[in-house]
Amino acid sequence: MKKITLSIALLSAMTGAQAYQNEIQGVVGYYDAELNDGNYNAGVQGTHYFKQLETSKGRWAEAAFLNQASNISVGYSFGQLTGDIDVAQQLGLSQADLNSLTSAQRTTIAETLGTDLNLQAEADTQQHTFGIKGETYIPTNIVPVYASASYSHSFTDAKNDFSAKSGLGDDSGDRFALELGAVVAPNFLVAVGYTSVAATQSLDTFNLLNNGLMLSAMEARTISEDQDAITARTKYVGAIDGTDMSVGFEAGITYGEESLYQFKTDLYVTPKLGFGVSYTEGSYESASVPTSALGLNTSYFVTPAISLGANYVYANGEYGAKDAQLGSLNAKFRF
Repeated sequence: MKKITLSIALLSAMTGAQAYQNEIQGVVGYYDAELNDGNYNAGVQGTHYFKQLETSKGRWAEAAFLNQASNISVGYSFGQLTGDIDVAQQLGLSQADLNSLTSAQRTTIAETLGTDLNLQAEADTQQHTFGIKGETYIPTNIVPVYASASYSHSFTDAKNDFSAKSGLGDDSGDRFALELGAVVAPNFLVAVGYTSVAATQSLDTFNLLNNGLMLSAMEARTISEDQDAITARTKYVGAIDGTDMSVGFEAGITYGEESLYQFKTDLYVTPKLGFGVSYTEGSYESASVPTSALGLNTSYFVTPAISLGANYVYANGEYGAKDAQLGSLNAKFRF
């Protein structure tokens, strides 16, 4: 029976059947900054919708949003980080601080870390992040109400002594997020939320899989030690009159220890093909996480059931943080 079901799903994908209720997404990305040797991340997400979806309603990439489809998702992401880290900077020591240390103090710190303060040390860590998320749209006599809840767990594993001793690894943390909103006009969502983060290295699994490593890291840095954050966002998708094209707009703010502002727009030139640009900026000052990022993305449906996409992000580092470039590829299969 399972073989028959799978065969039907594959046949539908090839013949252009437009109804689906499940989606599987795979993502692989590469991260390159001045301080590292080149890092990568990979992940997978599975989503089940509680009703059949049709792509005939509009932009295929936004079928779930346009159909107001309640759903549940599970996801997992793996990341590898290696690079040369300035030891003194990692400890938050300025040149004046270094000059003020006695020989005995320098020796004690160096023995604790296993490396000299004047050197760059090799960082080597891996991060595992997994989560579950549910979204629902509830019809009312006024407007459809939207609600979501998610849980993510991150585990960072240090692969050498320096990474472990300098606070770059061997830690874990949870995060919980709730959102409540409404579709206040056709295809126009407004939502506010609350996020609780137990540790600064805890990332949002679904932000990581759908928006990339850099934006997830910037969000985590924004919340930082505050552990609690308030969020607000809007989303709109609509047709351009007199054409076969559509446009999408998204804006959001995260307010934790600092503030993070996000803007995104997409142009769907056909129901199958879309291009987008995004900009994110944080109010924090960080020597390790860039404060702004510009992103480009595209997606194309080979069939109504199979899509391929690509993303590129350039992040601008200030206050000692290095510039970074990130690229990723993704594929989705609907059945």
